[in-house]
Amino acid sequence: MEPAVLKASLCMARGPDPLKRRWPQGSEEAKAFVHAFLKRSMPKMKAEAIQEMLTRKAVVLEHYPKKKTKQKRKKTKGFTAKQRRELRLFEIEPEQQRYAIFLPLHELWKQYIRDLCHGLKPDAQPHMIQGKLLKADLHGAIVTVTKSKCPSYVGITGIILQEFKHVFKIITKEDKLKVVPKLNNVFSLELDGFISYIYGSKFLLRASERSAKKFKLKGTIDL
Repeated sequence: MEPAVLKASLCMARGPDPLKRRWPQGSEEAKAFVHAFLKRSMPKMKAEAIQEMLTRKAVVLEHYPKKKTKQKRKKTKGFTAKQRRELRLFEIEPEQQRYAIFLPLHELWKQYIRDLCHGLKPDAQPHMIQGKLLKADLHGAIVTVTKSKCPSYVGITGIILQEFKHVFKIITKEDKLKVVPKLNNVFSLELDGFISYIYGSKFLLRASERSAKKFKLKGTIDL
């Protein structure tokens, strides 16, 4: 072996182990290291308190961040029925109660029904069209009261402006707003030669509820 190589190997064998310098060996040295580390990390804590932590409790050196609590979103509350009545949200102003104003709405409704029924052709099956009309939106339809237990309602014709659970609000050609109850009344509507009858007593639903309801066919229906 060459002298230079021999000299280097002897230095490595006799020199201090860097691992021994960095990590203490033996129980006493380990205790001293932990005690010194805690004293530097927590300078305000007394030596007696540090010793108590070492003898009675486990020391957690890792930092755990606090979990952020998610704030619950407040649901926006709508108006109550009483508030809607007080604000008169569903009332039509007298200057707007004119038949001619709502004729474009009726034209839109006719196109809506034609698209819904894929065209009202002469060979179309009446019960299929009737089923779709029962679930359709009637705002803009022209209806006529054909039968009623109250004779004063018979003959009222106009455009449906608003549909509620129990009543229709209809504007007539005389620019009069009529509130006609559904109960005990039969309404008829005509479109492209197809006439459909609505029995109001079986129609006591809101428009949104009616779209999801399954109507049963019955042979006879009383007022």
